[in-house]
Amino acid sequence: MEKSALQQARAAYQPKLPLGLQGDVKLIEGAPTESVDNQEDIKKLFPNTYGMPLVEFAKGEPRQHATFNVGVILSGGQAPGGHNVITGLFDTLKKLNPENRLYGFILGPGGLVDHNYMELTKTVIDQYRNTGGFDMIGSGRTKLEKVEQFEKGLEIIRQLDIKAIVIIGGDDSNTNACVLAEYYAAKKYGVQVIGCPKTIDGDLKNDQIETSFGFDTACKTYSELIGNIERDCNSARKYWHFIKVMGRSASHIALECALQTQPNVCLVSEEVEKNELTLDDVVEYIASAVARRAEDGNNFGTVIIPEGLIEFIPAIKKLIAELNDILATPEAQELARNEQIDYVKQQLTDENLAVFNSLPTNVARQLALDRDPHGNVQVSLIETEKLLSSMVATKLERWRKTGLYNGKFATQHHFFGYEGRCAAPSNFDADYCYALGASAAQLIDNGKTGYMAIVKNTTAPAAEWKAGGVPITMMMNMERRAGLMKPVIRKALVELDGKPFKTFAANRAEWARQTAYVYPGPIQYWGPTEVCDQPTKTLELEQQK
Repeated sequence: MEKSALQQARAAYQPKLPLGLQGDVKLIEGAPTESVDNQEDIKKLFPNTYGMPLVEFAKGEPRQHATFNVGVILSGGQAPGGHNVITGLFDTLKKLNPENRLYGFILGPGGLVDHNYMELTKTVIDQYRNTGGFDMIGSGRTKLEKVEQFEKGLEIIRQLDIKAIVIIGGDDSNTNACVLAEYYAAKKYGVQVIGCPKTIDGDLKNDQIETSFGFDTACKTYSELIGNIERDCNSARKYWHFIKVMGRSASHIALECALQTQPNVCLVSEEVEKNELTLDDVVEYIASAVARRAEDGNNFGTVIIPEGLIEFIPAIKKLIAELNDILATPEAQELARNEQIDYVKQQLTDENLAVFNSLPTNVARQLALDRDPHGNVQVSLIETEKLLSSMVATKLERWRKTGLYNGKFATQHHFFGYEGRCAAPSNFDADYCYALGASAAQLIDNGKTGYMAIVKNTTAPAAEWKAGGVPITMMMNMERRAGLMKPVIRKALVELDGKPFKTFAANRAEWARQTAYVYPGPIQYWGPTEVCDQPTKTLELEQQK
């Protein structure tokens, strides 16, 4: 396959490693851990993998390493840097013992169950160094949660003499990794399971995971595109651009892109929920910004919207919770799709039915029927940006009749999703993911299971990063899913008292009225370090000394 000049240059890039992962490595154990909440419930569900210590890697003495084979799985949506996790894993396995082998399961967790795999040799690996996408082995959304799946997977694990499985995924995928680790530990099968934190949404983070991989690249990619739109907006001076960005369960991407580009309006779902805003409140907030800019003769602007916004509006969130419970019942499951809407409306409380009936027909239908494999509303399919812009237009026309508004309001709509998910990883994500892969290999070599590979101190130069592992149970709590209480990794929402949001909040009034756009430009792969290797604004602000 012919490669572009950029691909050739990126292939030659050598990711940087923390000092603790360079050369011979020793493992340092910390204090025992406990889950973030529901400790007794989580401990009862995970008796073999609960309470394990945090671990960190440091420079060690040379020692012999036994030969072992590893299987790797890419799970869920793509995120920049996934290939570098695999290359870091491969290189470290070969460094530990050249006889070690790595197998990739094809198209996600389903590949383990279906025994669909390939050996990942140096020839294969070298084609994918520092590349975006998950096309080395593909990904999938099969959930590993049934005993039959675990036992079927064990057959191919035994056949290939695999010591450990590495699952590269988000919070749901790593929850499944923890369940699998617990099952194999309980059965004393001797199979280890290690997770790696992936999601461009940025909601897999906590005290131990400073950022999930792919977030840096995705935000830089989206910010470049938003900056381009702002440049056009400021040139043509005739459109309001409504830009939806990924972030189903949290607004980290929207906030980071706002910090990088300074749009006129950026909605933060967590703030909408905290302030118990209605859909009309949100519309009025945007319309007010449009009206104020029109007073200055500026009939143009940019609005950033997180894709999960609609789920955070309290009345709609309450509606969705009841819909989830209703649709999880056997009665609802047996109905044809065209019968489910009528059934749902009969079961809803009067309060939720009123909210349901107030929504546009297509939005109500999507909330009631469209679900992803994890049972979540498929909010990316709801055209929130068009819904809001049309409602803003209606409100502005009402204000025009009363003399409150006398401007022009023309709109353009955008949704940035796939454009960022498969982008070539930034230097940060290339380094970070390579270190995660190396950490996963070291966790396996040290006999750990039920751990997630972590890398901390990420605003420092890569050599000063701290690599190690965190027990997945430490991040878990009990939540209601599809009508049942289940153990899951707690999602990290935007902290409204955190520095990133406070910095945004301190500036947004000025950005709303003024044209204060910033144009980040393309991600730079070479050039001065101060241009190429900057962390996200979020990380900078969170770790500001």
